[in-house]
Amino acid sequence: MRLRLTPREDSFYDMFADSANNLVTGARLLVELISDGTDREAIAEKMRACEHAGDEATHAIMRRLNETFITPFDREDIYRLASSIDDVMDEMEEAADLVVLYQIEEFPKGIVHMVEVLERAAELTAEAMPRLRSMKELNEYWIEINRLENQGDQVYRKLLAQLFSGEYDALTVMKLQQVIDRLEDAADAFEHVANTVETIAVKES
Repeated sequence: MRLRLTPREDSFYDMFADSANNLVTGARLLVELISDGTDREAIAEKMRACEHAGDEATHAIMRRLNETFITPFDREDIYRLASSIDDVMDEMEEAADLVVLYQIEEFPKGIVHMVEVLERAAELTAEAMPRLRSMKELNEYWIEINRLENQGDQVYRKLLAQLFSGEYDALTVMKLQQVIDRLEDAADAFEHVANTVETIAVKES
């Protein structure tokens, strides 16, 4: 049995997995939020709790990083991955908060597809995090996230075209566009997570 003279802190893997699972919870709350007949204020409150949990998880990773001498991969990549995951949750929570603040009751049909992209990206990210231990079978993850982000871009452009078609009054356009922009930012943030994972995998290969 080979002894490791400088023990490496492996708890980061579990911490990243927990953070990514929290994104799945947040994305599924968005699905509920845009469904008909739901208590949007209650869902937004759950999203705030989810965002708070994400912040706590990120702070825990940063504290562990400051306390750890030997890390499983580059310190700056650990910081970047934790921050990127946190950014996704921040964007999703802001979208949910705006829905409640603006008292939006009806959404363009295409917004369902936008949220579905986020839900699938969250699921793929949660599935990928445990594979950081072996750095295997990760390339399909970032390829699929990139494809989803491109799909989200297409949906986003169609939603904007619908908003400015004259179907909505100017105030409604402003409110809906801010929500849709946050959803698009969340899709971009998922891609940043995947790009960071790709960078880590390339360095470790």
